[in-house]
Amino acid sequence: MALSPALKGQPTQLPEVKSYAKIPQILEIPNLIQSQIQSWEWLKSEGLTEVYKEISPIADYTGNKYELHFLEHYFRDSKYTPQQSKEREITYSQPLYVKTRLVMKETGEIKEQEIFMGDIPMMTGNGTFIINGAERVVVSQLVRSPGIYFVLERNAISNRNLCSAKLIPSRGAWLEFETSSKDIISVKVDRKRKVSASIFLRALGVADDGEMMKLFSDIYTDENHHYMQTTLDKDPVLEPKDLNFKEDDLRSLWEWFHEDKDFDSDAARRIAAAQIEFYRRLRPGEPPSLENSRTLIRNLFFGPRRYDLGRVGRYKL
Repeated sequence: MALSPALKGQPTQLPEVKSYAKIPQILEIPNLIQSQIQSWEWLKSEGLTEVYKEISPIADYTGNKYELHFLEHYFRDSKYTPQQSKEREITYSQPLYVKTRLVMKETGEIKEQEIFMGDIPMMTGNGTFIINGAERVVVSQLVRSPGIYFVLERNAISNRNLCSAKLIPSRGAWLEFETSSKDIISVKVDRKRKVSASIFLRALGVADDGEMMKLFSDIYTDENHHYMQTTLDKDPVLEPKDLNFKEDDLRSLWEWFHEDKDFDSDAARRIAAAQIEFYRRLRPGEPPSLENSRTLIRNLFFGPRRYDLGRVGRYKL
């Protein structure tokens, strides 16, 4: 028995429809699954190419020994047809291979090799997938686009309107800003433990209290509630032992945030202490150090591979 085009994985043609209606048809019935098929073909070619460009090259931990470059990818033919996959109760898929180049920086040696990345389920001509012998369709899901979202809620205890904001990136940790009935602004990183907004901003390089207050000077609308000043007043008092850092580490930290300014030892110490406190809040139980704190902050917010607002998020901000 001959297989239908649908079972062969080929796109089906719309059947000829004979109309007995008195009112003529104005528009032709479109191929409703064509958009999904085109989207899938884009993902297989351009989409995967963009993904590999984002992560290429991958370097070792030190960044001085190895680099792995992703060059191009391709799919090999499927072992079975869609109908055979149904009969065998297996997934209709094709193997994905990527051509890679390994660069050994110490010796200058270069090796190229094709790597098998896995069997990727394939879409049939009807816009469906065959998973373990069963034909499935992809259901579109609405997700919250990157950007910032504000919420105003009335607190039942204080009977005040308290504002919160969520900064959602395209890739990376979520930032949730909250105000409390005690006029304190706090930040929750990736839905984990809270840290005050002043410590968070200071850990990102805003060392001076006056500079921090200036950032909020144009958004205060209620003279009875000075959120940033109250938040600064509630910060823990730093003792001399909390500011004991090596001069070279402080200079390196200062250049990271303020390479165009003269070195300020006191300001650099405040930034370093804030980074240590930030690390304590997010990694309780682990011994804090300035190097670990810098690595955590760099990985969370300053690495484009780990944190990216995306074009939509940047536009909305």
